[in-house]
Amino acid sequence: MTTLTHCHLRQGKRIAFIQANWHKKIVEQGRLSFQAQLLEAGIHPSLIDLLDVPGSLEIPLQCKLLAKTNQYQVIVAAGLIVDGGIYRHDFVASTVLDGMMQVSLQSKIPVLSMVLTPHHFNDQSHHEFFHDHFKIKGMEAANACIQMINNEHKMAEIYQVA
Repeated sequence: MTTLTHCHLRQGKRIAFIQANWHKKIVEQGRLSFQAQLLEAGIHPSLIDLLDVPGSLEIPLQCKLLAKTNQYQVIVAAGLIVDGGIYRHDFVASTVLDGMMQVSLQSKIPVLSMVLTPHHFNDQSHHEFFHDHFKIKGMEAANACIQMINNEHKMAEIYQVA
């Protein structure tokens, strides 16, 4: 997968990447491919702040706290919500994604999701599939990030908005 185009952050802005620690070895594959794809587009990893949270439920609050700093042009969050047999993972996923969307709409900062909820996952699963899937999702999230940054630049040119 190739990047959409070369990309530059607005002066003084950064990208935040929030990673949930449940199933970290799988989720971090997305982060690594995200960083690599952005580097190809001209955004150095030093411009990406990495934050760990215990689980996906903590992602929306972390997004909101980061958005309030006004330091970020885009916030990206990654997590893996699985059916642990104790709670309804689909409700957790919905809550997390709704919270992320609220932050995005209220702050006017794009909040991109790499929070995934597989249909079938257990500790005996072949984790290679999920490792590879998160690598793909990382590239897709990077391309979405690039597109949102470039859209913002284009809108600023068209409407001469800072």
